[in-house]
Amino acid sequence: MENKLNQKQATYLLGALGFMVTFLLGFFLYPKVSKKQAIHADTILEAIKDQFREEGPIDGSWIELTKVPWKKFAYSTDVYYGGISRLEENILVQYEFIADAYTGSLIDLYRV
Repeated sequence: MENKLNQKQATYLLGALGFMVTFLLGFFLYPKVSKKQAIHADTILEAIKDQFREEGPIDGSWIELTKVPWKKFAYSTDVYYGGISRLEENILVQYEFIADAYTGSLIDLYRV
């Protein structure tokens, strides 16, 4: 009987120890994981090029590799500026875009 009680206590002790280790890891790692991290500009450019390729081939593209602060009304973030060119009806058409550096989403896209 005493042997089973010791096994039960050992199980509870290991469970409590596992819980404490998990809690402490979460407590100390949360600030690093939750920190806002920018997506690399090339990754954003590739995603935007893939969206353009759905409508047809592209001729060229570019993106600035430095983040720039951007604010419009109450929304502020860092952005990348870039552009894409392609032939539309045998005419070279250029588009410029503004992409959010943290989500990769297009904020603005306009034809030049």
